[in-house]
Amino acid sequence: METKTARLTVLIDPKKKKAFEKLCASQDITPSQVVRQLIRDYLELYSVDYPTKPKIPTSKVSEI
Repeated sequence: METKTARLTVLIDPKKKKAFEKLCASQDITPSQVVRQLIRDYLELYSVDYPTKPKIPTSKVSEI
């Protein structure tokens, strides 16, 4: 579990930002939650390890 946070500044077109925030609100999720999930998915896509990466229990590995 992550205990500390760091800020990531992203420059985005204001119209896209507004549409993104509206979509997030309609799904009852924050823009930060979506961005964090996108980052986790991107790291997983490239098999990048990081200290807080969830581990698959050994019993689940044999089922995959």
